[in-house]
Amino acid sequence: MSPEVLSKWAQLKGITVIGTGDFTHPLWLKELREKLEPAGADLFRLRKGFGSDDIPDSCRAEVFFLPSAEISCIYSKGGKTRKIHSLVFVPDFKSAEKVNAALSKIGNLKSDGRPILGLDAKELLKIVLASSPKAILVPAHAWTPHFSVFGAVSGFDSLEECFEELTPSIHAIETGLSSDPSMNWRLSSLDQITLISNSDAHSPAKLGREGTIFDTAVSYGTVMHAIRTREGFLGTIEFFPEEGKYHYDGHRACGVSLSPKETIRHNYLCPVCGRKVTVGVTHRVEKLADREDGFRPPGAPVFHSMVPLQEIIAEALQTGVHTKGVDAIYFSMLEKLGNEFRILMDLPIKNIEKAGSPKVAEAISRMRSGDVHITPGFDGAYGKIKIFERTGKKAIGGKGMRNLTLKPQK
Repeated sequence: MSPEVLSKWAQLKGITVIGTGDFTHPLWLKELREKLEPAGADLFRLRKGFGSDDIPDSCRAEVFFLPSAEISCIYSKGGKTRKIHSLVFVPDFKSAEKVNAALSKIGNLKSDGRPILGLDAKELLKIVLASSPKAILVPAHAWTPHFSVFGAVSGFDSLEECFEELTPSIHAIETGLSSDPSMNWRLSSLDQITLISNSDAHSPAKLGREGTIFDTAVSYGTVMHAIRTREGFLGTIEFFPEEGKYHYDGHRACGVSLSPKETIRHNYLCPVCGRKVTVGVTHRVEKLADREDGFRPPGAPVFHSMVPLQEIIAEALQTGVHTKGVDAIYFSMLEKLGNEFRILMDLPIKNIEKAGSPKVAEAISRMRSGDVHITPGFDGAYGKIKIFERTGKKAIGGKGMRNLTLKPQK
């Protein structure tokens, strides 16, 4: 994806600030330097001449870029192989280059957009903090089994085990697609940690599957201050976590999906082939939690459990997501109603009914109330979410590239 494509889809989705991703890759950093210019407040915008003309007027808005990267650390600690993914946010390209200079001495930054390095995550944190006093490291998709700080396969049981004396410099974790804030609230050790969400998009249409909502000025400093202190932090936009690829335990090769209790009953072995199952996020949270399911800390921010608009339209039409019919209705709704987040979160249902399919409007209403049916994802397979089912399921606590969605200050 080019910066201009990212900007276009950010406008269609309703995203104000978007992470550049992959600033560690030399060619991508070169393109960012060529196509972006400082916008003030330690953010960037597209240079003139790189914008897109095929954006509905109802969606047009200024989009800002924040330098970001995801880095994979694979190393041995405590007698176990650790595989930790981390997000890095920096205020400028000079700081990005400082990070890159240090990491290039450890591994090849040209091989992948997300470099894989034999580096302790704590040492990565040191490098990030040395690049700029404004830089922040956030453990990515914190519960994913194979590549996260709390992952069942290669993670730790606490932030302190991973980052030791530098743990006070960790101000946030990313919930990831397979968990949501209500699951993280079960750990009292995370009470002072801000729970952010990001789309982790590998294609432009996937932008905005998750996002973080701020009520701040549009600047790097105010966003990072909100992450550090929760001042101006309003909450998150989340996947229904059951739809995530690692919500339940299981063995995809055998088509076996298990709840934590079923996994324990089968002694962590696949009942079909006898091999070890992949322990998912729900099981891992249950193991580390010191609070009962349903606990909500006082003053906890809200979160919104969402289904992307194109998926909603596809179900209403009973067709695939990647079809001309879905695209036609999607862009027609954007032209009439505004960006996707506005349609999914803010507009009265009656307005959506007038502008599009009544069945799409009904589906959005059900989604807002959490009235959906989900077959949980497991062992790398996404869950299957259905809205028009006889059996409904209430989302826990839900309210009807990495991206940040900002609500401008009043």
